[in-house]
Amino acid sequence: MGTDNLITSKDLIERTGISRATLNNYIKLGILPKPIVRRPGPEQKGVKQIGYFPASVFENILKVKLLKQQGSTMDEIADLFRAGSQDELEETSASEVENNFRPADGKPAAPVSLEKPTHPPTPEPEAETAAAPPVEVKHAATEHRQARPEPAPLRVTIADISSPAYLVNHNFEIEWINGPAEQLIFNHDIRALVDAESRNIFRLLFDEKLRQEQNSWKDSLLLHLTILQNRISGASLDSLYDGVTDTEREILADLFARKNSYSPDSIYHIPVNLIKSDNTSTSYQVHTMSFREGTFFVYVPTDSVNTDLLNMLSHRDKIINELMRHRMPSLATFCVLIADLQDSVKISAELLPAHYFELINELWQTVGPTFDKYKGIYGKHAGDGMLYYFLQRPGVNYLTNVINCAIEIREVMKELSSKWKLRKGWDNELYLNTGINEGQEFFGTIHSSNNIEFTALGDTINIAARLSDFARNGSIWTTKNLISRLSQEERSMIRFGVHQENKTGHSFIRNSFSRIGDIASQETLQYRQLAAIAGLPITEIKEKVYSPPAPKISGSINSAL
Repeated sequence: MGTDNLITSKDLIERTGISRATLNNYIKLGILPKPIVRRPGPEQKGVKQIGYFPASVFENILKVKLLKQQGSTMDEIADLFRAGSQDELEETSASEVENNFRPADGKPAAPVSLEKPTHPPTPEPEAETAAAPPVEVKHAATEHRQARPEPAPLRVTIADISSPAYLVNHNFEIEWINGPAEQLIFNHDIRALVDAESRNIFRLLFDEKLRQEQNSWKDSLLLHLTILQNRISGASLDSLYDGVTDTEREILADLFARKNSYSPDSIYHIPVNLIKSDNTSTSYQVHTMSFREGTFFVYVPTDSVNTDLLNMLSHRDKIINELMRHRMPSLATFCVLIADLQDSVKISAELLPAHYFELINELWQTVGPTFDKYKGIYGKHAGDGMLYYFLQRPGVNYLTNVINCAIEIREVMKELSSKWKLRKGWDNELYLNTGINEGQEFFGTIHSSNNIEFTALGDTINIAARLSDFARNGSIWTTKNLISRLSQEERSMIRFGVHQENKTGHSFIRNSFSRIGDIASQETLQYRQLAAIAGLPITEIKEKVYSPPAPKISGSINSAL
């Protein structure tokens, strides 16, 4: 076992603010596992051996802090740890957990409040650790784990959380929320909002009805600006959501200047009071977890101890899996790109199965970085083709992204095709035939077994699929609707149009469209498959057009003349 997912006792003490006596006592009580003794890394100078802990101990110490704040005794806390299983905690990655206790200045983090701290973190009481024995260790030669009780089943799921909870994605939109959060935090039926933009967290907190019902709405704004600060800058406040007014911008700028300077990853729990218009107040500790998919907020009441809830918050993997399974679908505007490998059945017949799978895997490895570059989101597609969504988001041009992605993929496919020609000595060209379309559909996730996949439902995807079927020899076809949504400048940067017959043969007419029924031969099987959209105006995207920069004018007007 390496030390990549382990933390030294020295770092543990520095980053959590506990004393060594407290650390010893937590081990004695069974709250933390016994450390493993190993040779230290090169950064630990002058030390022959040092104790290592799994990264999960950060979660254990956090749980202790929360329980103590809610009035639990150390005996009660120790009983809780002995009764529950900590195996799930050890699955948490070291990088994610360790960062949650490291502020931006690198010093040990204290619980974060909305006001700037005016004194150092309160040390752990030494009374509870005075009689603690020295830290017990085991040698690397016998580093196998101590026997542990069987893992206890997770008794609480996100659906059982009785206090406010919600997930905010990286576009500041709520993707999952429970009833208490709708009622107590936002005073709004958020699950009834089908447009993702209308679920923007800052738009909701500026709602006039909420401002009338809650005196603490500015504190809620400050809370979210503090927690989400890693994705916000003073210059980006105008673009937190569409339609930010000057007054709202001034309020956001004032609050953003007052936010804590902690690293967002260090924020785990923040005290907050929700004050209604009648001055009634409810106190919570806002517990946050950061995931690749967004930030999870849970409001833990300060006047009661909910051990089941705290136990659930220790299971990060289960939390995110449940959130992804229950995220709300939204009515989203996006482009969809569908690309199918031409003559895949023929190529499969010509190759050994192992070689065909090697080709398909290499195909994905070749085009995958391009999809990532243009912010494509993978969707399930039958067969050997691929389907990606390009969502409309603030600061992202989803229309030019999908077009540039399609053109770039066609170029990298030429390289892959040449490589396989040399390898196999064949004449087969490897083409991805591409159809792209733009529209507004419900976008969400579908899960089966352990898989969670993004999907959208509606004609936007069906049309893109038919255009992919229509395309040949690596061509890219799109709809008049998509081209019409480009600005004039954006249209001038691509060469598109259709081939038409004339007296001299075929000619390419730029900036033109044609109905599918006028292009496809009515006698072919392909036409019968496209009959349902025969009247759809489409065009072929040929290439990018690079306009040369305007020449610089030097010297005076007279000299130029």
